[in-house]
Amino acid sequence: MDRRQLVTWGAVLLASGWPLRGRAQIEPSDDGLYKQPFFLDSFLELGDDLQQAASEGKGLVVLFEQRGCPYCREMHLVNFARPEITDYLQAHFQVVQLDLWGSRAVLDLDGEELEERDLARKWYVNFTPTQVIFPADAAGSADARTAEAFRLPGYFKPFHHLSALEYVAEGAWRDQPFQRYLQDKFAELQAQGVDPDVW
Repeated sequence: MDRRQLVTWGAVLLASGWPLRGRAQIEPSDDGLYKQPFFLDSFLELGDDLQQAASEGKGLVVLFEQRGCPYCREMHLVNFARPEITDYLQAHFQVVQLDLWGSRAVLDLDGEELEERDLARKWYVNFTPTQVIFPADAAGSADARTAEAFRLPGYFKPFHHLSALEYVAEGAWRDQPFQRYLQDKFAELQAQGVDPDVW
């Protein structure tokens, strides 16, 4: 097959909706946000959500997104299409999705009721997607700042996304910075002869 035929076949496949490697087919919902079947159907009472997750031995991820966010779309099409991420996420966390500019009422861990956009401002969320990760043992905490173990501000590639979830679920966040955790993980994989896919 020459170059022109290859380009033509590529255009045909793309036009037909043929999925690219690692990408899922997904459309935004009526509010403009992408949804996942494993997202918690929540009353948006975050203290109760964290308590419920903890009763199952899980932490809580509060995921802020916004309509039209290309990085949110990438997270859904690429990261959430990878079973190693979604399986790990579902095994160790509950996920509550919030809209960075939304007006739904949310009950913060401290009991304050705010609109989604005001909670985002209170929690200093400036980018989407942002994942604020709370460990299971933070249940009962009344201060999100001290309860938060880690956050992913913006889009992270699959390797780093999964590593961040492991970092919190394993409790490594208590003992070392994330960069050191990643370096140790790289060293361990290299010792096994594995070249991690970080791109």
